[in-house]
Amino acid sequence: GNLTSVTVFFLLGFSHYPKVEVIVFVLCLLMYLITLLGNIILISITILDSHLHKPMYFFLSNLSFLDIWYTSSAFTPMLTNFVTGENTISFVGCVAQMYFSLAMGATECVLLSLMAYDRYVAICNPLRYPIIMNKKVCLQIAAGSWLTGYLTTLVETVFVLQLSLCGHNTINHFACEILAVLKLVCVDTSMVELLMLVITTLILPMPVLLICISYAFILSNILRISSVGGQSKAFSTCAAHLTVVVLFFGTALSMYLKPSAVDSQEIDKFIALVYGGLTPMLNPIIYSLRNKEVKAAMKRLLIRNPFGTVLISVLNNIRASTLI
Repeated sequence: GNLTSVTVFFLLGFSHYPKVEVIVFVLCLLMYLITLLGNIILISITILDSHLHKPMYFFLSNLSFLDIWYTSSAFTPMLTNFVTGENTISFVGCVAQMYFSLAMGATECVLLSLMAYDRYVAICNPLRYPIIMNKKVCLQIAAGSWLTGYLTTLVETVFVLQLSLCGHNTINHFACEILAVLKLVCVDTSMVELLMLVITTLILPMPVLLICISYAFILSNILRISSVGGQSKAFSTCAAHLTVVVLFFGTALSMYLKPSAVDSQEIDKFIALVYGGLTPMLNPIIYSLRNKEVKAAMKRLLIRNPFGTVLISVLNNIRASTLI
């Protein structure tokens, strides 16, 4: 029967390696908690501080929201199964996990490319930036990113659900990842694989190309700036975004566009951990540590809080003691 005839799936995860499984659980739990904390703080700061009511931070809030949902859809069932000892997931849960993790990943690809366009306008057309990137345009860009991710993923998911299984319902993965689910299918998957290749090419390499074009113009503009301080400031505004792009697209490309001859499910699992856990965890850290406006906004919010002044005093004392 096809996938819809299955009521429950078994997830192998890292059960073949009990010692590794414990380490992976601890690491995933830490990554998940840090991801939640970091991204919630970043979203809160951009909402509460009026100085951050800018297009860049609006897109950054969308990115943080995406990372929270993506990590939750990928890691929550795995962490729950490890605690309960039941490595199972219902059909509805599996489809939901497969759909939302794909949708969030696709949306992030599009959003990161449009964030590169935002940086291009800010650096290459600074005087026209408020006009070009007005509130309406920002909302349209964000809505377009979400719509593209969800619609392309819907097509992939519907096609996969029409395929027939070989009588197996054991997925050699810690999540209902689409490539792992396809390995259960016993019919010809060439049409589905072709469809996935077309969509993946549109969602991964095309945004990368747009990002490269945007940064080519940005670099050309930066090199024409006469002052070293101006060049440094321009580079610093792009450094965080570029770091996130390299981390995200590097792991995504290695997973979804690797040669078909390379078939190692164990390697895929570890790539999925980096792609689904490490990158969303590092995003808020990268943007906050390298961004003076975010750090200033955090300090302002701490000062408003009754406990903020105490915390700032403690941090300043720690910093002073390290300098001594």
